[in-house]
Amino acid sequence: MKVFRSLDDIQNIKETVVALGNFDGIHVGHQELIRRAVKSARITGMKSAVFTFNNHPKNVVAGKRVIKNIMYYDEKVEMMKKMGIDYLFSIDFDYNISHTSPEDFVTEILMNKLKMKEAFCGFNYRFGYQAKGTTDLLMKMGRRKGFSLHVIDPIKVKGQVVSSTLIRQLIAEGKVDECRLMLGRNYTIGGEVVRGNMIGRTIGFPTSNILIDESMVTPSNGVYITLCDYNFKQYEGVTNVGIKPTIGDNKRVIETHIFDFDKDIYGREIKVEFIKKIRDEMKFPSVDELAEQIQRDCQTARDYHEEE
Repeated sequence: MKVFRSLDDIQNIKETVVALGNFDGIHVGHQELIRRAVKSARITGMKSAVFTFNNHPKNVVAGKRVIKNIMYYDEKVEMMKKMGIDYLFSIDFDYNISHTSPEDFVTEILMNKLKMKEAFCGFNYRFGYQAKGTTDLLMKMGRRKGFSLHVIDPIKVKGQVVSSTLIRQLIAEGKVDECRLMLGRNYTIGGEVVRGNMIGRTIGFPTSNILIDESMVTPSNGVYITLCDYNFKQYEGVTNVGIKPTIGDNKRVIETHIFDFDKDIYGREIKVEFIKKIRDEMKFPSVDELAEQIQRDCQTARDYHEEE
């Protein structure tokens, strides 16, 4: 897969079938859209492509981060590569693009730059200045200018339309098990392991701590059944998100007790996959009672992993 990070970089490409959208999370709806574009490209002999933005347009318009990420950029690139995309057009949403009319967006960018002959998009796809471009306009321009358009109906899971907005809400509410159905995978947060207050080690439950990544949606405070990915291996565990009120530490962190694991990984990168919330975070009368509850949490997580 060839990745283009700016419009100026796009040179010497072949005609394309383009999947259009933000793809912020590549949920099951996005996956269906991309699969259809890839399939059509193979049938027609054209190149399959995705056109998206590196940064969320709403953050640029607002001048601050109002939309948090569901997926890391490198993971997004890798997933698209595995899905068979030939060209990834991952462009910065900047002043010039934000002020491009819908008609010029289609003609100058999609047709002239991307050599788009066929497009796939979601039912609510918007584009161009102030997001005034609609699928109806795209359809009309396609008939006039000679490209075809396929608008994908909404994908539903348990009666709910899958959307990045809903997924962010589910994560923020701690409903990571429901989120998994819509993403098609576990929600994952990564980071460098940092030193904590070492209380976990003194009570028999050493943890690998990572700081909250403010660019990502963080699950609500509480205890979760998790998987920990380290050095290309996966380990079962239990994770607390929060401020550790029993200890009196007000800094919000993600701390994971990895089962049957005794490696020193300070300064190393790990990824935590959230599977299911066990309980909310709470303050215990004593550290001993906290330790007893952690033991019960670990048993709950072990039982769950065994059943799976």
